[in-house]
Amino acid sequence: MEAAGCGCKGIRSCLLCEGPAQAAPPPQAEDNFTYCPATGLAKGNEGSKFAGWTFPFPGVFLMEEFISEDEESEIVELMDQDDWKPSQSGRKKQDYGPKVNFKKQRMKAGSFTGLPSFSKKIVAQMKACAVLGGFLPVEQCNLDYMPERGSAIDPHFDDWWLWGERLVSLNLLSKTVLSMSCDSQDSIQLFPTASQENGDLNPPGSFTQASAGEKPSVEGIKGSLSPRLVPSKEVTVAIPLPRRSLVVLHGDARYRWKHAIQRKHIEQRRVCVTFRELSAEFSAGGRHEELGKELLGIALSFQGRPV
Repeated sequence: MEAAGCGCKGIRSCLLCEGPAQAAPPPQAEDNFTYCPATGLAKGNEGSKFAGWTFPFPGVFLMEEFISEDEESEIVELMDQDDWKPSQSGRKKQDYGPKVNFKKQRMKAGSFTGLPSFSKKIVAQMKACAVLGGFLPVEQCNLDYMPERGSAIDPHFDDWWLWGERLVSLNLLSKTVLSMSCDSQDSIQLFPTASQENGDLNPPGSFTQASAGEKPSVEGIKGSLSPRLVPSKEVTVAIPLPRRSLVVLHGDARYRWKHAIQRKHIEQRRVCVTFRELSAEFSAGGRHEELGKELLGIALSFQGRPV
């Protein structure tokens, strides 16, 4: 079931509230690098000023076909039996989690009754991913994107006070692109792509997807040019998300790089299921360990309805 209307506030807008008299929304930035999950590298896009250059992009894990087509259909059908509430920038949402005031850093269970029953199998399947060892989700947010609403989400960090190291998202119904940007004042060291002459995507050398705490190696990235430094603010990295893929952001990709979904990358209906774990403050040995235990007990009952 879908509620009508627009949930935009402040500077946020969507196609439902952008009337013809309003100024057009600002142009959307072009990503100038593309992430390769097989190597853990970001490669400069052809036609950009960074073509022929690459750099390690740690903190991303991507698994394609995490669930089957039948599982996807069943999950979305169950979601659509509940209300979708209007949210910002043309999105609609369903929340399963505690009541939180992030500005005042206050939290309580409120009307939280747990994650939905259909997520129990999804969470169990996560155990097969080494990067998700010990992952215990305490919150789930379903977001619905539609091109007719101009759905998007601006570059942002997820909260650090409450949510822990790993952000886990399941991408359903259509492909999209996760755009990563960095506001820091430091620089990024780029390396020439050794095989740029023959058009190969991957530089030579042995690369694998980085697990938590690991960084891609730059061994084997060689070329006739010397490495160069560029301001971090000039770099944007596209992470293509295939339909039914699972993506995990951790480390630098979680804490250094903001993530966004641009309006132009929503071509069909897209549903994103994001799971979050508790920060150290609410985990074993933390200042609010008991509250964390209470919330995990509720979450992992898998008897919840949207709050």
